Amino acid sequence: MTSTDSSGTSDSTQAPAAAQKPAAKDPWDLPDVSGLVVGVLGGTGDQGRGLAYRLARAGQKVIIGSRAAERAQTAAAELGLGLGVEGADNAECARRSDIVIVAVPWDGHAKTLESLREELTGKLVVDCVNPLGFDKKGAYALKPEEGSAAEQAAALLPDSRVTAAFHHLSAVLLQDEAIEEIDTDVMVLGEARADTDIVQALAARIPGMRGVFAGRLRNAHQVESLVANLISVNRRYKAHAGLRVTDV
Repeated sequence: MTSTDSSGTSDSTQAPAAAQKPAAKDPWDLPDVSGLVVGVLGGTGDQGRGLAYRLARAGQKVIIGSRAAERAQTAAAELGLGLGVEGADNAECARRSDIVIVAVPWDGHAKTLESLREELTGKLVVDCVNPLGFDKKGAYALKPEEGSAAEQAAALLPDSRVTAAFHHLSAVLLQDEAIEEIDTDVMVLGEARADTDIVQALAARIPGMRGVFAGRLRNAHQVESLVANLISVNRRYKAHAGLRVTDV
């Protein structure tokens, strides 16, 4: 628009430029999680013990949880006193941890979480349970009423921040002290980006591992189910297969 002042001088006035949109957040700009305490419910089982070992070896403070405190303390001691891993009953483990990984057997999943609802209030919960069945043909996926183990966890823990991750890891490789790096990606699912970022960062603490966002919890079933396929791969090729996401 052009206007003329009292002196006859022409003045050109322009509308203000549209506000610039903030730059998109870099998906690999992840938070520092090194100071967080990680509890592992089911830490006396192979998968839980392996995760506890790898995270502790990476410098994370780890508490192993079990229904029996003595059993958890024994498992913690077996991982090595130098790693600083502690053992406690499930309730104490949940109370003292900032992030709680659920690595219990599927048949005890619901009962365990129901019993810890109060202790897990406000906590970031990472469910890595795979609902599987086995018959003469091998492993096959089960579909819980809620849709997946992670969605069952979210239904049972309405006051927790439930995510899903660490499903496709070989317990054998996790526990092998001779292996320096775990060459795999971890599919991370959840409802809040801040929470999935934390879990991705936690996965990245383990050398060779990378956390990759893979959708919301409604997509957890196919991620959990894929373990049945990996079991078939491992049996055929005598391997400990994991996953890599390409072009990311």
